[in-house]
Amino acid sequence: MLREVDLVACEDTRRTRALLTHFDIHKPTVSYYEHNKLARGPALLRDLAAGRSIALVTDAGTPGISDPGILLVREARAHGVAVVPIPGPAAVVAALSASGLPADRFVFDGFLPVKPGKRLHRLQALRALETTVVLYESPHRIVATLGAIGEVFGEVELVVARELTKQYEDIVRATPPAHLARLAAGEPRGEFTLVIPAT
Repeated sequence: MLREVDLVACEDTRRTRALLTHFDIHKPTVSYYEHNKLARGPALLRDLAAGRSIALVTDAGTPGISDPGILLVREARAHGVAVVPIPGPAAVVAALSASGLPADRFVFDGFLPVKPGKRLHRLQALRALETTVVLYESPHRIVATLGAIGEVFGEVELVVARELTKQYEDIVRATPPAHLARLAAGEPRGEFTLVIPAT
């Protein structure tokens, strides 16, 4: 598909250029990410309206899943532009499949609120659902989030997956204090996906 489109819209043109170069694909790229989505989106929509085809890619995961790509997809569909999904890795599904936790029914809640009070309130609401919960977290907030999970869910054994489908993939099932002790050994790096079983 990347060979067939007219343009590749991506989070980081450097990363996507490395992928395209690896496969000897010579297509123009344009950045489309959280901080330029409102400015860049209209130009991409004009390209689509003019008949150009655009591939939307993320640095990792699937466009539109806790990703600014959802805005472009929504606008494209609203303008009658066909959106064709290309299946690929999504951390939420990858973490669930490797967790060993019940996945017949689950809630994906993306990133928790940054403010501690709102974070605790959201976790309490998720616990009340009595189902497996999947969350994303950044390396900057993983310690605070694990502390909050311990406070709300207690000594639950949750799965913390890091850098799924990448070179330094790491999937560990343990209690919140055990995860915190493991992370204390160094500065947390990479993107995290957490899978919390119902309690």
